[in-house]
Amino acid sequence: MTTFPPSSMTSLIDSSIRYDLAESTCPPLRVADLADPGELADMALGYGTSRGDTELRELIAAGAGVRAEQVLVTVGAIEAMFLLAQATCVPGDRVLLITPCFPPARTVPEGLGARVDVVPLSFDDGYRLALDTVADALTPRTRLVSLASPQNPSGVRFTDDELRGLLTVVADRAPEAVVLVDETYRESTYDDDPTPWSAAAMSPQLVTCSSLSKANGAPGLRIGWLTTTDPELYERLRQAKFHTTIACSTVDEFLAAHVLRRRKEILRPRANRLGRALAELVDWAQDEPVEIVRPDGGALCCLRLPADLFPHDDAVATFYARLAKSDTRVAPGSWFGEHDRVFRLGFGHLPADDFSTALGRLADALTQ
Repeated sequence: MTTFPPSSMTSLIDSSIRYDLAESTCPPLRVADLADPGELADMALGYGTSRGDTELRELIAAGAGVRAEQVLVTVGAIEAMFLLAQATCVPGDRVLLITPCFPPARTVPEGLGARVDVVPLSFDDGYRLALDTVADALTPRTRLVSLASPQNPSGVRFTDDELRGLLTVVADRAPEAVVLVDETYRESTYDDDPTPWSAAAMSPQLVTCSSLSKANGAPGLRIGWLTTTDPELYERLRQAKFHTTIACSTVDEFLAAHVLRRRKEILRPRANRLGRALAELVDWAQDEPVEIVRPDGGALCCLRLPADLFPHDDAVATFYARLAKSDTRVAPGSWFGEHDRVFRLGFGHLPADDFSTALGRLADALTQ
């Protein structure tokens, strides 16, 4: 397997490139899209609350199908992951991670001293949930089971039946474990597809996290959230937040509420944009030496270099080097726990003309 240092993923925010197919977001909103400057000028910059702004929690709760008191606002989804790992695990406990995945899903519990067991899902199986394999990997010492739906990097969404099956095997094999479902891409749909229901109310054993970063295009606000219908766990999470970040930025929470009040207005054109870009990508992939798992949601998907054309690690590394020379990049699979023959491609970030050009450069790197 070709290896890339984990820190290389920081290039997504620390360095720019002309044709960035590694990015997994839609174009960002602007403050002027959300609020009049006068509203911000009158804000008092005091502390917020440990739970988060009341109206913001009500808006989140309405979208997730839970009550406002079951929502905890966090500094992005990454703080949500940290707080849950901190609240459920002590050093030596076990965390079961479904991969490929967003890297902090692994690095956060490892950093807290937990042992991470991995169940890798298969490109060949369309990254469907392998319940038998999950069941075999669970132990009575497992305290957290972590997965995303839709997944990052594949965009594959798990069905309600798959999630219910997961809850059943966790209750049987690891009854003290909490199941985390990262729903960051749940509202990121295509064309006229309906927004899927949140899993937030499915079980007290299940926690969800999400944020404004991906579907809504507001990563700069650094606002995410956790939901849990278990009041005792909620209080532990709230206390954990208070003893780390105390509260979120009041300015960020204020603007986040503006985003969610206009949720439909913001999401509709993004769904149309993603639908067009995905259709172009699928058509393009049919004519190129590459395999694709079609996503169910999100601005991203997984493609794979065929083994007959890229038979060894050197050939794979040469592909990435050729692509870099054309001022274009994709996200290598090793960032997410996959082989580097697989890569994540983002199709929501670039303008339409630039996206077409980027696909042309990717085609050149595949066939040179």
